Amino acid sequence: MKTPLLIFNDNGIYCSQAAVYIDAWKPVDNCIITHGHADHSRWGHKNYITHNKNVPIIKHRLGEINVTGKEWGETFTINSVKFSLHPAGHIVASSQVRVEYKGEVWVFTGDFKTENDGIAEPFELVKCNTFITECTFGLPAFKWTPQSEVFENINNWWAENKAENKTSILFGYSLGKAQRLLKHLDPSIGKVYTHGAIENMTEVLRANYDFNETTRITRDTKKQELLGNIVLAPPSAHGGTWIRKMVPYVTASASGWMTFRGARRRRAIDRGFVLSDHADWDGLLTTVKETGCSTVIATHGYTEIFSRYLREEMGLDARTEKTQYEEENSEVAIKKEGEEES
Repeated sequence: MKTPLLIFNDNGIYCSQAAVYIDAWKPVDNCIITHGHADHSRWGHKNYITHNKNVPIIKHRLGEINVTGKEWGETFTINSVKFSLHPAGHIVASSQVRVEYKGEVWVFTGDFKTENDGIAEPFELVKCNTFITECTFGLPAFKWTPQSEVFENINNWWAENKAENKTSILFGYSLGKAQRLLKHLDPSIGKVYTHGAIENMTEVLRANYDFNETTRITRDTKKQELLGNIVLAPPSAHGGTWIRKMVPYVTASASGWMTFRGARRRRAIDRGFVLSDHADWDGLLTTVKETGCSTVIATHGYTEIFSRYLREEMGLDARTEKTQYEEENSEVAIKKEGEEES
């Protein structure tokens, strides 16, 4: 029986022909990294390969590592296997990995979204035979509103809070979501203040991306300075001592999970804005169809439901594989972010 081009083992997703892993979750010799989130770019690999713009991101998070940067679409060959990186649209510098050997093409998406958010490199459709896809939001209930409408609502919320002389605190993951929010906040309303974790990451990214001006919150920042303005903070900051000096404030979270009212209630958030850096149900299905693939492997999210739909409704060879990637803003991811960035 023919060995699959990519296999899933205890260390991660492995190409045995090239002796290379993709987004391995245990330390390995050679690893291609799709993006900078902690569940996909782990510490301990001997050699890292990633997109050029992701190099400073993972160095910021992992320290001095042996890393090689590649351009979009640049082909690099390892033991006759051709690899290339293509924009995933998930967050800044996020990649899909195309793998080709003897005319067979596999694509690993990492995490992706199909809506152009105006900051991350827009998603690029890559034709393939086998498509390895996330399905973090792989349920019909998840259908995203165009981001222009979401940001209109966010900016209106901020303006309303300003009129009441309250501080607006908006929670979003320190890499990706925070910069997307920053890109589309209306600076005419007021000043944008940032938690140290978000400011540190944004400083790393400013060399390659254009953002609004921000002001880091320090111990010397006075409550009166914040009134009427907006604060961007990671979810891990909610409920901590850091936030108490900002009273009176109003909180909100920007996440795909805000689709469900219960998620907002469990996190004790005043307002929820449905804004995800992952594809929704329609985006997932459209992408699978347009790749022209015959085989789909669903990795993290609603894998069983999504793969069953692909089999029964689209006639595809679809199955699931377990990984150690975490869903956006999961409790585990929030805890880890707090440990890394606090």
